[in-house]
Amino acid sequence: MVSEVETTRQIRLFWGLLGVLTVIRLALAASVPLTPDEAYYWVWSRNLQPGYLDHPFMVALWIHVGTWFAGNTPLGVRLLGPLSVLPGSWALYHAARRMLPTHPWPQSGFKAALVLNATLMLGLGSATMTPDTPLLFFITLFLYTLSRAIDPNLTSREALPWWIGTGVLLGLAFDSKYTAVLIGLGLGGAVLTTRSLRRQSGPWIAVPALVVAMSPVILWNASHHWASFMRQGGRAGDWHPARAVQFMGELLGGQIGLATPFIFVLFGAGIWGCLKRNRLLVWLALVPAVVFVTHAFGDRVQPNWPAVIYPVLALAALEANWRVRWPVVSGVVLTFIVCIQAVFSPLHLIPHRDPVLRLTGGWDDFSRQLALRARAEGATALAAEDYGLAARLSFTQDILPVLGTDPRWHLFHLPAAVSVKAVKIEEQRHGLQPEKTTMLCREVRGQAIRCYTVSPPDFVSGVPLPGRS
Repeated sequence: MVSEVETTRQIRLFWGLLGVLTVIRLALAASVPLTPDEAYYWVWSRNLQPGYLDHPFMVALWIHVGTWFAGNTPLGVRLLGPLSVLPGSWALYHAARRMLPTHPWPQSGFKAALVLNATLMLGLGSATMTPDTPLLFFITLFLYTLSRAIDPNLTSREALPWWIGTGVLLGLAFDSKYTAVLIGLGLGGAVLTTRSLRRQSGPWIAVPALVVAMSPVILWNASHHWASFMRQGGRAGDWHPARAVQFMGELLGGQIGLATPFIFVLFGAGIWGCLKRNRLLVWLALVPAVVFVTHAFGDRVQPNWPAVIYPVLALAALEANWRVRWPVVSGVVLTFIVCIQAVFSPLHLIPHRDPVLRLTGGWDDFSRQLALRARAEGATALAAEDYGLAARLSFTQDILPVLGTDPRWHLFHLPAAVSVKAVKIEEQRHGLQPEKTTMLCREVRGQAIRCYTVSPPDFVSGVPLPGRS
């Protein structure tokens, strides 16, 4: 038995460690330039609406709140990410009490929260702002309310508010990213195959609460010809079985990297343990995992897609009955190394081997040179078809306005399209350079990271994007 004094010491150490990690993540969020996708979501935040072509609205809402506090800066865009880890860790810590009934608590809560925090998915991911950031937060809160809803010490009436909260939080996770629906399917499978849950009214009353929370995204899609659902659902129709070995290898490699190797093994051992003694966690983890593995037989699974399962896997890991100290230490060390490389680039890797540098490096000088050159040639705007490039230019410089020429911008509440004299910028591909274009590259330490073709000024039609001012 662990003494009360020892437990108090562990609690203080646990929250002290999370506090230090939060400070480090905030510093990282402020130091690393935005990726093009983050700049794209920032544009969303300047035009809040219930849905967007690529994802639901939650990431835009989080950025809107963050920039209200910290301005249109990298820290402002990412502010809520590092801060959300603290309440998320609290939720997972308490979820372990009832979802892992055979493990002593609070030790089980410490371990589950530390395992999740030690993954690269959360360690580095929480210092960036993508749809996965609010998704992970709401899934951890969902696990907490679910753990309260299934508490055998509660009557059906007492459990009802917790089931409603479970539905609402799962809906908010859906409002963050569509992959949350896979957790809902897993929960549905657990309810239907467990008599004690199936006979309660709570799980069925949670369904209307879930639908209400999802309704803004559903209504936006209904009024926009189901554009977002069609775009994301259309990926399931891709099928290239001849490349299944490649796709499966990428899925496996991506998860080993984002979980970190030892935690990945721990996750696998935990799921094996859950098959014997924790039906609920098996349903929550395996339904999404089976969907991703099945998808990998015919198309690529992006490494971040399985992020939705990571809080569940952090709980499941304890069912392996292994020590978690060294997997956690190794995960924290690997994450720290990646963060050092992201901020300081001590290893001068070539760009295609340094994904952070490839996405974030050299934007300030590139954007300024591009805008000054365009203005000197008589252009009154910059134009780009690639949504990430257009958004990044809009966030980085305020010398010239930026026009987005991709049709997706017409789904935003933006000013009507205009036709002005602009230079068009495109990323150079396969070493080809169209006639009558010049070349400009993003560089770090004199090394070209990405090169872009710049067309002579001409009249271009596009949607004006918001600037930082």
